[in-house]
Amino acid sequence: MTKTKREITRPLPKHKELDSQEFWAGTKEKEFRYQQCDNCETVIFYSRRHCTGCTSGNLVWKKAAGTGTVYTFSIVRQSYHPFFRNMAPYTVAFIDMDEGPRILSNVVGIDADEVKIGQRVQLEWEEHEALNIPLFKPV
Repeated sequence: MTKTKREITRPLPKHKELDSQEFWAGTKEKEFRYQQCDNCETVIFYSRRHCTGCTSGNLVWKKAAGTGTVYTFSIVRQSYHPFFRNMAPYTVAFIDMDEGPRILSNVVGIDADEVKIGQRVQLEWEEHEALNIPLFKPV
C-alpha cells in the first residue's frame, strides 16, 4: 500500500459565518465588499452587525474599486506554517483601500524588499473553490 503525500494548501477563512458571509460571497465574484453606516457614513471593515461609530444597525454593503495604498508592512523571512514556508520572504501589509477600509493582506508580484509605504496597489485574486483571497500587487 502506497501512501500519498497530502498537498499543502493555504489555510482558508470560515466563509459561512454570519457577519462575514456577504464579504466572502463577494470575493467569489471578485468583488471587495465592505459596509458603510447609512446614518453616520462610517466605513466598517471587517463586517459586523452594528456601526462602530454610532452603533446603528443600519449598514449597507458597498463595492470597492480595488485600489489602495500600502499603509505599513512587514517582511516575513521565516515561517513555520507548511504553506507559507516556501514563500518566504513575503510581504504582509496593511492596505488602505481608496474607499476607506483597511485590510491586512499580502503584496505579491514584487520582491519583498521593493515594497514601500505609500505604494499604490490593486487587488489580485487568489482563486479557491468556495471563495477567493484578496491579495494586492503594485499598480
